[in-house]
Amino acid sequence: MQPEEIPDYQVITTERELAALADELADEAVLGVDLEADSMFHFQEKVCLVQLATARRHVVLDTLALPDLSPLKPVFRSARVRKVFHGADYDVRSLFRDFDIRITHLFDTQLACRFLGYRETGLNAVLHALFAVSLDKRYQRKDWSRRPLPRQMLDYAVADARYLPSLAERLTAALQEKERMAWVDEECRILSKVRPGTADGNPLFLSCKGAGRLDPKSLAVLEELLLLRRRIAREKDRPVFKVFNTESLLALAQSKPIDRAGLEKSGALSPLQIERYGEGILAAVQSALRLPPGQWPRYPRQKAASPSLSAAASDRIQALRRWREAAARRLEIEPALVCSRAAMLAVAVRKPARPEELADVAELRHWQRKAFGKEIIAALRRKPTDGQARP
Repeated sequence: MQPEEIPDYQVITTERELAALADELADEAVLGVDLEADSMFHFQEKVCLVQLATARRHVVLDTLALPDLSPLKPVFRSARVRKVFHGADYDVRSLFRDFDIRITHLFDTQLACRFLGYRETGLNAVLHALFAVSLDKRYQRKDWSRRPLPRQMLDYAVADARYLPSLAERLTAALQEKERMAWVDEECRILSKVRPGTADGNPLFLSCKGAGRLDPKSLAVLEELLLLRRRIAREKDRPVFKVFNTESLLALAQSKPIDRAGLEKSGALSPLQIERYGEGILAAVQSALRLPPGQWPRYPRQKAASPSLSAAASDRIQALRRWREAAARRLEIEPALVCSRAAMLAVAVRKPARPEELADVAELRHWQRKAFGKEIIAALRRKPTDGQARP
């Protein structure tokens, strides 16, 4: 194993340089894309660098100096230029949020690795396996909003993007050999359309893991505490988790302290946190406790679909599950890639009799209908006594 070699690269900070780069990239066939953000250090995260790599050159865009990347929008929309990411979900959402960039002809190398059955799909593991190189990850969690950035951090940023075009070429060949290229292409088209989530006025506890276990009174306390945490984080320009962690707020919501002694007894906060924020926390708890029971929030419960299913539909789900497990073993990929639970439920409820009827099941991808349509129908036709589906 050898450490990565840092190629020559250009740091772009001016609109003139950006315009020239956009003209040049329009003629490229493949573009490796990566980015660095500051989510670990600020309340409102933002993209701080965008790294681009082609077969001929490597560039780093300082997006704090260049908050408008409009000249690059045609390149990202171009169906002729293949944009290669590794684990694209976060990057796609961030580029849209900060720069209104929409992406066409995306290729996610991590998704490709999953469809090829890789056990480890992190970029470092994949590059080690295919190119015998090891990425230096020491700067992964650094503050990318600092300026000037040390040369070592810029070198790190370039290294992640530089291998993406070559990696995409290698993985594409493997996918084509296994006749799975169309599968990944469709998944990448769907992935290219993900967008950042919005609060939409919903309670904050809906995004809080563990809130579903709380009773309505405790939920009211938790919501006030989450609102307090967000206000403090915004004022201090810090990520919310660096103010209070979620486990602490859940503990406070359950113990509902009404004085400093109660705060200390809860064990949810450090002495320094109690000193700094104790009064605000107690005020938030008291505000929630003053609410009449009729105003306590209730965690929305989704009605489970399974209990309302007929025995026959339940048998069909089991048949589909056996088929999925056998297919996943045969293909050496994750069962969820073969068919999602939601898709199996939808198929079981609709009970299609012919492969062409699967077109009405929106939860199925086109590639799944084409690759597995006959197998799915065959699985539905098997009686429970027929035993497991054959690979």
